[in-house]
Amino acid sequence: MATDVLYSGRAAAVAALAVAGITLTSIPAEAHPGAAGPGSRRPAVQGAGVRPVTSPGAPELPDGLSARSWMLSDAGTGDVLAAKAPHRRLPPASTLKTLFAVTVLPKFTAGTVRQVSATDLEGVGDGSSLVGVEQGGRYTVADLWRGVFLRSGNDAVHVLASMNGGWDATAKEMQQTARELGARDTSVKSPDGYDTPGQVSSAYDLTVFGRAGLANADFAGYCATARAGFPTKEGVNQIENTNRLLSGSHGMTRYPGIIGVKNGYTTNAGNTLVAAARRDGRTLLVTVMNPQSGENNAVYKEAGALLDWGFDSAAKARPIDTLRTVGTAPGDDSRIRTLTTDTVKVKAAPPASGGASAAALWGGGFGAVALALAGTFIRRRHRRRRGTPEEAA
Repeated sequence: MATDVLYSGRAAAVAALAVAGITLTSIPAEAHPGAAGPGSRRPAVQGAGVRPVTSPGAPELPDGLSARSWMLSDAGTGDVLAAKAPHRRLPPASTLKTLFAVTVLPKFTAGTVRQVSATDLEGVGDGSSLVGVEQGGRYTVADLWRGVFLRSGNDAVHVLASMNGGWDATAKEMQQTARELGARDTSVKSPDGYDTPGQVSSAYDLTVFGRAGLANADFAGYCATARAGFPTKEGVNQIENTNRLLSGSHGMTRYPGIIGVKNGYTTNAGNTLVAAARRDGRTLLVTVMNPQSGENNAVYKEAGALLDWGFDSAAKARPIDTLRTVGTAPGDDSRIRTLTTDTVKVKAAPPASGGASAAALWGGGFGAVALALAGTFIRRRHRRRRGTPEEAA
């Protein structure tokens, strides 16, 4: 009944991505002697106004940007290319699931099987987006993550959080992860992004979470998947990613070079989106929060326009700021690669004790190099005990 993903890349390539990725954004900025501290952000991104690059030859920003907050950055270098109120604290909706995945995804191998109990599904909010997890059903961890990334399934989030030690414990751990990544605008109350008093994030922080996620091969594979199978009592149900830039649905065409990441919607948040695209060896990340134009698909259109501007401007533009995380050498975003799988093939899940674990891919020299490069953040995380309208958060 359970399904598992078959990535298009070879295991060695996936392992290489994982090894390289851990040196990019998962190490907290404070652990690096040259990283900026909490009070050292440049004034350029502090204000509420729009701050684009001002370099000669850079094109004007696109017209019609109505979002309350947005930010465009180079995922490889960490350069912020343009922004509007990037530290404005707003409800994030399901884009907060990026932080949930960064926190929880490394803990459980893809083939681990969970039989869902009533307790696992307690507290799923009214009106939540669901992938169709059923009490008594048996699902691999890979099934559950596809439910999270493709259908923004709060039922799948609840099961994974239960495996991680519970809802409240997961929220606290997410908060700690945010701080370790230098994301100071985020307050986590509900791991699935459901509207909850006091829960906020920012375009800056969500970009940090998306960048950290892309440095993980499993995260990158899930968030780039447009369509996949999800197990049901009757067999396998085909699900489609609710990110319309990725799936090319509901009046949108698939954005050229799109590789993820996560969209969201709630009453309080409006439409939110973290999107990444790669062209000509450069990966850009854009976060758009709550467009006000009222236009259909506004969050996707504004994100696409900013990505277009970024690809036209990136080689000419002088950055206005940089993400406060350990990054690659200037001009090198080779550590941001993804498996851009449009349709995922499915196969029978391995036994609960088996599965293609990340550890199995890290044999020999790769494992030694990874452990040498991981840093304090990753080492601490792997030592922790494992716990047994478009889409609503």
